Amino acid sequence: MASPQPIWGSEFSFPTKIPASVKDQTFRQVVRVSLGGSRIRLVFSNAYGDKPMRIGGASVGIAGKGNALETGTLRKMTFGGKGEIVVPPGAPAVSDPVNIAFDEQGKLAISLYLPDETPLTTFHWDGRQTAWFGKGDQTEADNFTATRTTDARVFLSDVLVNAPNEGAVVVIGDSITDGNGATVDADTRWPDFLARRLAPQRIAVLNAGISGGRLLQDKMGVNVAARLKRDVLSQPNVKAAIVLIGINDISWPGTDFAPDQTVPSAEEMIAGYKQLIALAEANKIRLIGATLPPFEGALSGTPLGNYYHTDKDALRQEINRWIRESGAFDAIIDFDVVLRDPDHPARIDPAFDSGDHLHPGDAGNRAMADALDLDALLGR
Repeated sequence: MASPQPIWGSEFSFPTKIPASVKDQTFRQVVRVSLGGSRIRLVFSNAYGDKPMRIGGASVGIAGKGNALETGTLRKMTFGGKGEIVVPPGAPAVSDPVNIAFDEQGKLAISLYLPDETPLTTFHWDGRQTAWFGKGDQTEADNFTATRTTDARVFLSDVLVNAPNEGAVVVIGDSITDGNGATVDADTRWPDFLARRLAPQRIAVLNAGISGGRLLQDKMGVNVAARLKRDVLSQPNVKAAIVLIGINDISWPGTDFAPDQTVPSAEEMIAGYKQLIALAEANKIRLIGATLPPFEGALSGTPLGNYYHTDKDALRQEINRWIRESGAFDAIIDFDVVLRDPDHPARIDPAFDSGDHLHPGDAGNRAMADALDLDALLGR
């Protein structure tokens, strides 16, 4: 899955990495699926659109090299038996099922054709996977002719796999979960490594991370409670969810990201966590709380060099104490302990650091996934 986000304007520090609109273009993106299967549906989201969006065609195939498909695997998608569909504002479009066989951790290439002038209002900013724009309808092309690339996802939000399974685990969080710092096109986010651990047990892993996501505020996506129903509670056969969120609530205020906002209190953040816990409990889903990793020196040497402050770190540690000691979550995973430098606990271990002192690199992501107790996760 790729949790939908609303587009933002030029007033925000980060570029969107996609054009404001497209016309008569195809967008091809590659996705790695958690469990193998033989039948799928695709979900395209117009969640943040303010007018109808016409999908002129869509297809799927087994991903080959680059943006090519493996020969003979292309399947045209239909919607209610038709090759196109108009998606109302705020709504998803769910395709008809199509038969296509692939293995666990397999990669699919999905093509979406937009014939009309279409504002790109709903996307996922940090896809960590190269995707391609091309002119005209290329949904039936094995080899794609690209005019530009991005690593964002556009409109595609879910791949629903019809496969024997024992349930799903959803991981909801911010850029650390979304994979910022992990190698692009390598599937080395920590939920990717967790998916590999759980695949033999026929348990899927869904990554609901949003870079820049926060517990209490909106910007790069809505706050976690506002998207919990869509991203966790409404997903099929969810057994447990892991929540790693809060470092942006602590660190954004006073930076260029949120210059006029103030740092929340520990009480405000704890109240936010308790709401997530209550919602998960009401829906009989185990909720695992994750401590916030160390971040001393985060983003130093950038325009966001004031992201870290000792007062902010004191709040992080207060939140971590509550996560560890309150017993409020069904279980916890102590990512602070996993990632911190033993000789300097306020900072991430250099062996796990992507280089920005905030996001783990590939080795750090693997360490996070390996540290999870699967029995505690699933309540066994």
